[in-house]
Amino acid sequence: MSPSPGLSGATIVFDLDGTLIETAPDLVGTLNVLLGREGIEPLPLAQARNLIGQGAKALIARGFAAAGAPLAEAKLNALFGDFIEHYLAHIADESRPFPGLIGAMDALETAGATLAVCTNKRTDLSVALLDALKLSHRFAAIVGGDAVAAQKPAAVHLTETIRRAGGDVARAVMVGDSASDAGAARAAGVPLVLVSFGYTDTPAAQLGADVLIDHFDDLPGACRRLLG
Repeated sequence: MSPSPGLSGATIVFDLDGTLIETAPDLVGTLNVLLGREGIEPLPLAQARNLIGQGAKALIARGFAAAGAPLAEAKLNALFGDFIEHYLAHIADESRPFPGLIGAMDALETAGATLAVCTNKRTDLSVALLDALKLSHRFAAIVGGDAVAAQKPAAVHLTETIRRAGGDVARAVMVGDSASDAGAARAAGVPLVLVSFGYTDTPAAQLGADVLIDHFDDLPGACRRLLG
């Protein structure tokens, strides 16, 4: 992949789960541990994959509902602590960057762009995951949903991430996989690249991206076109 010129001063902001990293095996694995403790059959990965994207508590609630055992708020809160404990111990057992990501980041940085992460995942979990994969140092800011007044699809989550990365909203791109990412980008007036391989109930092709990519090899060129 050849570096894309023309990205000096740009901030490329990534969603985490389902965009940067294939985290479903470890997230769904943790969900299934909790289901098993409650005597409930595990959910197949293919079924549970698209339940990811609004943070751990939402995954638990959606997972138990999908398994036919919706949770009361008190029970959900109790299970949340168990989820975090198990997930932290297994946060990168099987989670890996999507194909082409490292090369795309190299090309973006070579072209002058700054990288950041804007995720509804808790910040401490996000940093722990990226630390485990030796990727944290690639990002000027890692901003979880707990670190802002309102998480994606609120514009403030994206604009605050850009600010913390030292960037300018007028020269930024959001890269994501779901309606939350699309909503934040539109609300903030930031160009949107969606990946076709992430976690979403609604197909990415139906979410109104400026560019839809099937592989990270296509990202540097897409960012150059959007900011050109």
